[in-house]
Amino acid sequence: MRKALVIGINHYEDIKSLNGCVNDAMEVNRVLSRHANNEDHEKNFEVELITADHGLQLSRGILKDRIEELFRDPREISLLYFSGHGHVEFTGGYLMTSECKRGDDGLSMAEILSIVNNSPAHNNIIIFDCCHAGSFGKSSMNTNLTSINEGVTVLAASAANQYSVEKNGSGVFTRLLIHALDGGAASILGEVTPGNIYGYIDKAMGEKGQRPIFMTSIRRYTNLRKVYTQIRPLHLKEMINLFPNGPDEVFNLNPSFEPKSENPNPENVKKFEVLQKYNRVNLVVPVDAPHMYDAAMESKSCKLTTQGKSYWEMVNNDII
Repeated sequence: MRKALVIGINHYEDIKSLNGCVNDAMEVNRVLSRHANNEDHEKNFEVELITADHGLQLSRGILKDRIEELFRDPREISLLYFSGHGHVEFTGGYLMTSECKRGDDGLSMAEILSIVNNSPAHNNIIIFDCCHAGSFGKSSMNTNLTSINEGVTVLAASAANQYSVEKNGSGVFTRLLIHALDGGAASILGEVTPGNIYGYIDKAMGEKGQRPIFMTSIRRYTNLRKVYTQIRPLHLKEMINLFPNGPDEVFNLNPSFEPKSENPNPENVKKFEVLQKYNRVNLVVPVDAPHMYDAAMESKSCKLTTQGKSYWEMVNNDII
């Protein structure tokens, strides 16, 4: 079972309210609730969505109660997403709820960390889009040491000493998070993992401005969402048959592999169809030829790319 608590706070009583947090939370709810790998849109996370906007409040006590409830039970994944104001000082970071006046009257990230670290869930995912989000997991602001237990992953919008940017009614980090979960960070098998999400966001944000933070202590593979595959697993599994001597093997071609040649060989044509599928997703490239067609017609060869070699190893080790 997968469960997510998604929080978005626009309304603050005594400090400046925000504009895009509620909308961001609703979008996160959308992408987490259902997979997108087929027309059935099968169930993904059971999501509890809590928002505070237009005078509605979310208090520190309610936020803490909901977080404790989320991380109380054993399940496959427990995921917490928060979008709102964050605060940091010497003793650590805080999530600010609607009634906060100073910042340190919010919910302490250290307190949340203690709850998360004691969770019986197999995977505990924390995603914070707030200022100073990167202070989560640190014992205090005067140390770079993190203290997340095994099974915990943290995606933070900014470093401990940075602000998180909101543009056009949405947080920059969450907008990229949504794009990643919608398929931008998916593997060729349509799987979106926390590590792939971080890589996608980090690259898109560039070198300047806020920097996303990624911390993890997991030993098992975690897939947050499934989207449409670029290639079928059945075709991937043929890789070790096409390259039986290892990922560095070169596959020799000739005109009989090309279906439009004068004398196509049916067995070779079938193999070539799979090799062309690999080529379309950058797993195979022709050698000394611009295209796979030319490599076949000129009796050249093809080989696995670095990514292709990685998938060969996964197939060979029965991971796929």
